[in-house]
Amino acid sequence: MNLRRDCDRISRCNLKRNDNDFGVESSVRNYSGKLIAVEGLDGSGKSTQIYLVKRWLELEGYRVFFTEWNSSVLVKKSTTKGKKRQLLTPTTFSLIHATDFADRYERQILPLLRAGTIVLADRYIFTALARDGVRGVDQEWVRQLYSFAVLPDITFYFRVPLEVSLNRILDGRPALKYHEAGLDMGWSTDPYESFRIFQGKIYEEYERMRKPFGFTTIDASEEIHVQQSKVRRLIAEQIDLPAYRRLRCR
Repeated sequence: MNLRRDCDRISRCNLKRNDNDFGVESSVRNYSGKLIAVEGLDGSGKSTQIYLVKRWLELEGYRVFFTEWNSSVLVKKSTTKGKKRQLLTPTTFSLIHATDFADRYERQILPLLRAGTIVLADRYIFTALARDGVRGVDQEWVRQLYSFAVLPDITFYFRVPLEVSLNRILDGRPALKYHEAGLDMGWSTDPYESFRIFQGKIYEEYERMRKPFGFTTIDASEEIHVQQSKVRRLIAEQIDLPAYRRLRCR
């Protein structure tokens, strides 16, 4: 596979509870699979990168499963309805996303890890820690809310200057959605200014989480194929990929 061509076309930590800022603990790892998560600002390119990883692993014949934030069939309709009617307070927003995550975790993520699959997550619990914290939800409460979740074997943090991510999102975008822009927080009545403030605060939260959670930082301002090459190399170095090759029927 031509990595540059494909990229152009689609244009760990063991955290102990002695950290004062973040108290999330990883559950006992009674599974043989591996969990890889990507995090970063909107416009950082993380979704493109995790998709490319998924495609690479699938083509190489490895057992892989992909999950993304806010995608539970059980919860998605309620989330969409609440957002459209602007009914979600910061706390209800937090709870509904936690419900979405818990449903996917119990039905998909954990069973597949136990089945010996490489699970790829486009956003993980760190998205909730960042966004809920920015919205003023009690951080200790949020950490306890997600305390059942295991921590990823690798968390790639696609770090990009705020202005770069903003330009990527706003370029050609006809309008920003109400909650996407953070208009529910009342920082500004202008959607673009509110979005800028919102993303700036989220950036600060991610920066605070980098060391405590052992993020693997990727320079998201580099060309897509350069980032992907680094990501693949790091995965191959840290995970025994041949152990996850699909069994072929004879």
